[in-house]
Order: sequence, then structure tokens, then C-alpha cells
Amino acid sequence: MKSILLHKHFEKKYSRLPRKIKDAFKERRNLFLADIHSPLLNVHALHGEHGGYQSFNVTGDIRVIFRETKEEVFLFMDIGTHGELYS
Repeated sequence: MKSILLHKHFEKKYSRLPRKIKDAFKERRNLFLADIHSPLLNVHALHGEHGGYQSFNVTGDIRVIFRETKEEVFLFMDIGTHGELYS
């Protein structure tokens, strides 16, 4: 069974998000747990500074950066807009 851990940086940024984005995140988190390969998530590996991490879409512009720490255990590291995360 998949489980998710939240990095304190993720928690801090998540707490500042508007309710609408938090609700969208919860829906995508549930989809992530049910089917990490769902095309709606667009899970993809990151390169460069974020090498070793992956990302998935929450909304059109909001992304979550994560990595698998152990089999079926995922650490959500960061959340934000594409520009915030990759600029």
C-alpha cells in the first residue's frame, strides 16, 4: 500500500495555498495513491537541479515535487507554480 510523507517545506507552502488549490491537491493526491500512472497526473522525472525527483500536476500550473524514499513510500518535497519551482 502506498503512503505519503510530507517534508516540512511542503507543509509550510501548502498551508499558504488558497482553499481551491488545497481541494484540487487532495483530489490529485487520492488519484496518486490509487493510480500513480494516471495521465491526469502527468508524472515525470525531473532533471538538472531536481534530478532524482519527480513531479505531478495538481492544476494547469500547480505542481508537486516528490521522490520515492522506499518502495511505495513517497516524500512530497515541494508544491507551487511551475515558475516558483523551476525558476
